[in-house]
Amino acid sequence: MSTRSDTWDAALLRLLEDVFTLARCGPRLHEEWAEDVRAVMERSVADPRGWSGRESQTFEVGWESGYPFYPFRALTAEELRVGLRPITAGAAVELLASLAQEWFFEGNPVRLREDRDMVLADARTVLDRFGPDAVFWTSSDLARTCDAPDFLARDLEGGHIFTDYMMDLGLIAVSADEVGVFWSFNAL
Repeated sequence: MSTRSDTWDAALLRLLEDVFTLARCGPRLHEEWAEDVRAVMERSVADPRGWSGRESQTFEVGWESGYPFYPFRALTAEELRVGLRPITAGAAVELLASLAQEWFFEGNPVRLREDRDMVLADARTVLDRFGPDAVFWTSSDLARTCDAPDFLARDLEGGHIFTDYMMDLGLIAVSADEVGVFWSFNAL
């Protein structure tokens, strides 16, 4: 395993170890990036670099039942695009850092934590994988009126629901070669 892979793994683990999340990457094989995101959600592609991801063991029940999209609904590329809004790279870092918390009922959100700078640094490390030309998308309603919402200034909001959970919130990273899917769930 390369040093870069070790750095990625450590940052991803620190960010998402204690929350109900999914973080997976896949190759960019189609002109339409939403097709590649679908493949990651469906678990039909592997990380092109062989790096680790994060998936809750809770999802195994759906996979073992023959539902590879689980916890996501089976979606078309168009349905994905309709439910996502573009955000800036800076907003993407804040959103990924915020996914490190139980965002719906968090008593100590990232903006108030003593380790805030470390959490943001880990989020930058994870997203740096996609390079400076990456574009980012979110399902959050906070991005419905601007592409640079301050995800740390206030409570997070869900948005377009892509699962059957009560609340879900996602971040998509798209580069010329890869896509990343980072999702958080509040299964209440």
